[in-house]
Amino acid sequence: MKAEYSDEPLTYDTHETSIPTGWSAWFGGPNVKIGPRIAPQIASISTDVHNSTSDLSSDAILNKQLEEEAGHAIQYRTCSWQKMAALLFSEYICLAIMSFPWSYSVLGLVPGLILTVVQALLVLYTSIVLWEFCLRHPEVRDVCDIGQMLFWGQEWAWYFTAFMFILNNTFIQALHVLVGAKYLNTMVGPDAGISCQTVSFGAIVAVVCWLSSLPRTFNMLSKLGTASAVFTFISVILATIFAGVQGYPAGFNAEPATSPATGAALPFGNPIVTAVPVLGTTFVSGLGAFLNISYTFIGQITLPSFIAEMREPKDFPKALWACTILEIIVFSVVGAVTYAFVGNQYMTSPAFGSLIPLYKKIAFSFMVPTIIFLGVLYASVSARFIFFRIFQNSHHKNEHTLIGWGTWTLILFVTWVVGFVIANSIPFFNSLLALMSSLFDSFFGFIFWGLAYFRMRKADGSVALLKDRSFRGWFEGILNIIIILTGVFFLTAGTYVSVQGILDEFALGTVGTAFQCASNGI
Repeated sequence: MKAEYSDEPLTYDTHETSIPTGWSAWFGGPNVKIGPRIAPQIASISTDVHNSTSDLSSDAILNKQLEEEAGHAIQYRTCSWQKMAALLFSEYICLAIMSFPWSYSVLGLVPGLILTVVQALLVLYTSIVLWEFCLRHPEVRDVCDIGQMLFWGQEWAWYFTAFMFILNNTFIQALHVLVGAKYLNTMVGPDAGISCQTVSFGAIVAVVCWLSSLPRTFNMLSKLGTASAVFTFISVILATIFAGVQGYPAGFNAEPATSPATGAALPFGNPIVTAVPVLGTTFVSGLGAFLNISYTFIGQITLPSFIAEMREPKDFPKALWACTILEIIVFSVVGAVTYAFVGNQYMTSPAFGSLIPLYKKIAFSFMVPTIIFLGVLYASVSARFIFFRIFQNSHHKNEHTLIGWGTWTLILFVTWVVGFVIANSIPFFNSLLALMSSLFDSFFGFIFWGLAYFRMRKADGSVALLKDRSFRGWFEGILNIIIILTGVFFLTAGTYVSVQGILDEFALGTVGTAFQCASNGI
């Protein structure tokens, strides 16, 4: 299943030896200059271009792929940048937005907003680096091919990346099974009379998502993604408005009070909003809050798969910029305004739990399409990865056959079963987000793209900090070193914080047990 590399000598068209410069390097378009490759072409892709050593240009590979798909019933390179923008919106405009108010309550409003903008710009930059890499190597199908190329064609790099890739996507599927069960529990209440209520609801959500995953191209999913993004936008705007008009947040107490069930002290007083972290904020809680913000922004793991289905990959930055601008506005406004009305004492994550029951149910209900769709999107990316390896040189890939559809359906079924098991094994929202961010985003959000930058600059003959002594060379060189170190920090300190946060929640009894039957509604 791993990618194989051609042993034939590399030659390049002279028009592809220029480093991307000017506005086109940042915003895409027909004037983008494509730099040289960093490694030989992947020979396992179904194209005959590698048999012609006289022309290995990226345009030639892309045109060959389009020619091979022409006339087939199922075509993959069909997405325009507008459809790609819809996919990006649906990926990023998601339930995790409602964790921003909680993150701001931990970090303080000012640091929270600053980190939101910084993280958005870092993801934008690394995504443009990724896009440049995909332009140079249009045969790559997913991040696993890129992983092997970045680590000098080593087999272990492909297997390691593939393992992390599938695990990351399956964890995201699990998150949406968990949240789907949380939504159903919220709507019906804790005493619905259903046998093993939370597990049963999780199973229902997993089946619905499995059936919704069956479309085989992103062109079809982009239409569903547009609707998903619209409903999510309505949901978070309603939640923000409701937080302001409800008078007091859910659980408000004017005077000190205790829980009738446990005797523990309950939050009381008017909502407290702080510009900086409150005294006593720990490293574990602070970094955990930042990991929640980072998780929402970091989605580069899917971008190679998206770009691989664009008819004109040079246009990808248009979709990227549109999505990033909207992200910064929506995430900051929703997080800040909701936090301002809810305050530190009454904050929940997701923040729907800080609304009174009627408002909570209305706003949460508009999130249902995204709860289903985003899990479907990542399931489709995983299935596409496995399916293409099985049927790379087979007619089952591009035609409607019983074997092709049966295999596709079975792959998706297995991923959703595993997602269901994970969702019921780690039944809490914040810590699952933080754990995913530290384990996977360290590589797919930072380390890979810092390394990709230096590999491409070396292929250009101008390694930043060594041969390129211009301001841009120094600035980008230092920036990419920081990006790699940030990834290492996420992997080490971030994983420690995530695991410790999970242990703390279990010790405090603030989360349920694995495969719990009791309601996990908010």
